[in-house]
Amino acid sequence: MKTFEEKWTAWVDGQLSGRELSEFEASLSDRAAAEAEKAGALKLGDLLKRELSARTLTNEEFFSYQLRENIARLREAGPRGARAARSTWWTIPRLLWSGAASLAVFLVFTVVVMREKNPAEESQYLTQILNARVDPGVSPNATVSIFEVKQDRVTVLWTEGLQSLPANYAAK
Repeated sequence: MKTFEEKWTAWVDGQLSGRELSEFEASLSDRAAAEAEKAGALKLGDLLKRELSARTLTNEEFFSYQLRENIARLREAGPRGARAARSTWWTIPRLLWSGAASLAVFLVFTVVVMREKNPAEESQYLTQILNARVDPGVSPNATVSIFEVKQDRVTVLWTEGLQSLPANYAAK
């Protein structure tokens, strides 16, 4: 059930009809005063619609309006708010600190790995390669040349014409 205010608003807007309209108009104590108030409310509504309507902005005016609003918002935020809006997590000092920390971790791991293995030791595979010879029956045209430089700790095994290695030459 509608309250009196809801019925009044519907009556002023012209939305009551039939039985509801006749019941509402019968409940009014002074119908002439109510009609005068209705006319005043309609007149006021027309005046407000005519005078307070928002005018359509052109593109240039809308762009200018947006710029003014952004400038006003930045002025209210102050210099600290403007700086905070630009700031990201990866600032230059943080980038430098993270790079230095990464280099330090890399150096620590490099030193640990290099200490575990002594580069002066000879490999167990070196003696096998030096003592191995190609069987002329397996590959008659094969030649093996071994170049060894002790001061640089480099050994190069050069094979030419080798078709396949026998099973006993396989590496461990």
